[in-house]
Amino acid sequence: MAQAVAHAIETREALVVEAGTGVGKTFAYLVPLLLSGARAMVSTATKSLQDQLYLRDLPRLCQALNIPLTVALLKGRSSYLCIHRLGQARQSSELSDPWAVRALHRIHQWSASTDTGDLAELDGLDERSPLIPLVTSTRENCLGSDCPDFRQCHVAKARRDAMLADVVVVNHHLFFADISLRESGVAELLPSVDVAIFDEAHQLLETGLRFLGTVLTTSQLIDFARDFGSTGLRFARGMAPWRERAMAIEDAALQCHLSLIDADSSRGKVSAWPRPDAALSQRLHSGLANVCEALAQGIADLETNAGGTQELEKLHERALAISALLQRFGEPCAEGHIRWIESGPNHTKLIESPLDIRVALQAQMALGGKAWVFTSATLGDDDRLSWFTQAAGLEHAQALRLGSPFNYAEHARLYVPKVFPKPSEQGHAQQVAELAARLAQSAGGRCFVLTTTLKALQTIGEALRRNFREMPRPIGVLVQGELPKRQLLSEFLAQPRSVLVASHSFWEGIDIAGDALQCVLIDKLPFPPPNDPLVEARAKRLESLGRNPFNAYFLAEAAVALKQGAGRLIRSETDRGLLVICDPRVRTMAYGKRLVAALPPMPLLSEESEALAWLAGLRSSALS
Repeated sequence: MAQAVAHAIETREALVVEAGTGVGKTFAYLVPLLLSGARAMVSTATKSLQDQLYLRDLPRLCQALNIPLTVALLKGRSSYLCIHRLGQARQSSELSDPWAVRALHRIHQWSASTDTGDLAELDGLDERSPLIPLVTSTRENCLGSDCPDFRQCHVAKARRDAMLADVVVVNHHLFFADISLRESGVAELLPSVDVAIFDEAHQLLETGLRFLGTVLTTSQLIDFARDFGSTGLRFARGMAPWRERAMAIEDAALQCHLSLIDADSSRGKVSAWPRPDAALSQRLHSGLANVCEALAQGIADLETNAGGTQELEKLHERALAISALLQRFGEPCAEGHIRWIESGPNHTKLIESPLDIRVALQAQMALGGKAWVFTSATLGDDDRLSWFTQAAGLEHAQALRLGSPFNYAEHARLYVPKVFPKPSEQGHAQQVAELAARLAQSAGGRCFVLTTTLKALQTIGEALRRNFREMPRPIGVLVQGELPKRQLLSEFLAQPRSVLVASHSFWEGIDIAGDALQCVLIDKLPFPPPNDPLVEARAKRLESLGRNPFNAYFLAEAAVALKQGAGRLIRSETDRGLLVICDPRVRTMAYGKRLVAALPPMPLLSEESEALAWLAGLRSSALS
């Protein structure tokens, strides 16, 4: 892999590499990169993986290779303390919660000593904390060079450091946010680098769609209305009917939300448009028109008063941006894009998204002069890695597929029950729970149960608890959503006699090596939901091209997701375990062979007794 990366860097070509668990792909792309002396941007999937590259992997390799390169870390705005907003938050009378006041004081104390302003330095500050929006800036509320604290701005410093560094570590969110908004600093950085490397590249496809798409939510409108009222009263009291205008905008947004909920209250996701039913279409356009009318009056007030303060000027810019969004959603959908409405109990989202990232990525690559390297443990189920390369527009890139060096044939087994309810049949989730309980008893806990839906997650979790209560030696059950993700994993490691039941966010990025995890059970094949608007649109496009959507899209998606889930099992050369798939279609349908072939080569067990015996043997070895 390192030789292929070195060749791509030297020739300034594109390379796509699938490297199975244990290949050492991080070092395989970093070593040739560092030895080349080329200036580079390295992008990975999450902020925690960024920190791992920046704080551990790159310093170790630079020292080992004796290469004195400068390395910078660049994250999005919400990761950095905004000194100006911290001062405003400390003066605000809105914080009445004693916990929030203490946490804010702790942030203030830390602000005096930090060099980077990266909130990840603060132990115990949850990234979902409601304090974070109060002490960080957004594109909408940042005052830029007009800010009185601009000289001390941590965001500006991080971007300056990035422009001077030899290697800059970013994340996929930041990369695509910049393609879309030209706001994160990557727009200045990317033209200046020789190499762009994307680790965990399988996540590029969905991350890109989230950021390249356009979203307008009723929550966004309501938040603006409240900021409109409070900011107007604070800086231009008596100059306009701020409170009345704010109430009008908020009421129009709320009525729009309620009308769309009424249109289809039984479903969280409403059909894509411009194909909705006539009643829904009328409600939508009527609701948007009312919001536009209320917002236009607010914009007129801001145009009259915005010259007074920077805060009012920023609010005016924000109002114009929302007005442009409203106008966009009132016009026909762009070619190659799909629109849909998502309605929940608290807000409604209007979404427009491209069907894939290929156009956006090809536009960046067309600028030329760079090597592009994309790597992950799962990028497809064929040698051309078509699942990834077709969606990313990389059909002509060099593709390299490297299997895991781990001995799956000796250390792992696959069990698919011969007789089992189909996922569509009543009682499937209950049978999954009962099988999981028997396996966990044999393994002494040490099990993951990975579900494809949140509904199955709850059903299986509750059924497991009932089953274990009737057993002589109870086994603990941990269920995603009941505790934060990090705490769930800590509890699982601390209590070997436990089963963790989890859904989407635990199918990848979880690394539990050793005896703590010896059984991974998957409830059913992870096909994309056919009623999802984006899935439906992709399938229709393939049909229009004369291709079979099931073979070309649904099967490929299932194979990649299945590989991700199965990848939780064997994480080191000495790991041993059992993979269980509770879906009889693996045995009964012709496509089952293709899905099994996508997995690492594990012997297939025929009977439950063999699976129980295998786990019992692993348990004995772990205890000896």
